[in-house]
Amino acid sequence: MISHLLQTIETGPTVLAWLTLLLAFVALAKCASLFVDSAVSMAVRLRIPRLVVGIVLVSLATTTPELSVSLIAALQGRPELALGNAVGSVIGNSGVALALCGIFAPRPVPVLRPVFRQTAGVLTAAMVLLVLFVLPDATLGRGEGAVLLGGFVVYMFLLVWRYRRGGGGGEVEAVDRGGSWPGLVARFVLGVGGVILASRFVVASAITLAHRFGVPEAVIALTLVALGTSIPEIATSVTSAWKGQGALSVGNILGANIMNIGWVAAASAIAHPLTLDRRSVGFMFPAMGFIVAVTFYALNSSASLSRREGFLLLSLYGAYLAGFLWVF
Repeated sequence: MISHLLQTIETGPTVLAWLTLLLAFVALAKCASLFVDSAVSMAVRLRIPRLVVGIVLVSLATTTPELSVSLIAALQGRPELALGNAVGSVIGNSGVALALCGIFAPRPVPVLRPVFRQTAGVLTAAMVLLVLFVLPDATLGRGEGAVLLGGFVVYMFLLVWRYRRGGGGGEVEAVDRGGSWPGLVARFVLGVGGVILASRFVVASAITLAHRFGVPEAVIALTLVALGTSIPEIATSVTSAWKGQGALSVGNILGANIMNIGWVAAASAIAHPLTLDRRSVGFMFPAMGFIVAVTFYALNSSASLSRREGFLLLSLYGAYLAGFLWVF
């Protein structure tokens, strides 16, 4: 049944691929939310420390859309989709999620300097390692993915240790949403299954659109797929900014960028080496480096994110999309 539907997407009209991609993104966001809520509730009931639940489990769970899509793409032998989704999510988080956070906030969003310095430093190190690994042979291999993943594990361990010592600026939220154990397990299974199933349709429709428009799969991954899998981060940042809690979103978005490299890209490379064409590599990494650098400058210069800086980041993302029309 699923195979027949996937084949129909590949052979059907282009509008069907667009519609499938849109519906798959909606299902991905809903199922990921279901998975996160049930996983956190079960962890709290099993008396796993709330600190660990909040920092480790919630952080990893919120990147399930990116991870699922990239892993499935890697296992299907679609490395451009896998790595393009991870890198594109970093660009989207910086150029869209942070931008909208600054634009919709009722006042300039304060930036917590200790949190910014820590996350900016780790993100920069992760980006440099990724570029050094990929540039020589346009491939992120299994061993290189293992190095990135190992560094990410160390980062998470140090983060938990820092919060445990009281350096995190407050307790991390980990809420039991209620319900019976059978209901929690059912929601957990439904959430995981839904994320995996929706990811298959995202990958199938993205591949179809790439072929129809005659562009590398990395192009679709860096734009449509990356934005779609970043919906949870974008929605959270806009909501938090509107409610005057934008400072928390800034740290969360920078942290999500670290996970896209050290968790999503790394795990996908371990599953299957990620080989790209030189043109895609030559476009995605300079674009990521430039947008992230401007983001760092905007956040550090005045220790806040203003509406003007938000529009600047959004315009950079628009220029990044326009670059595709010229390069590809």
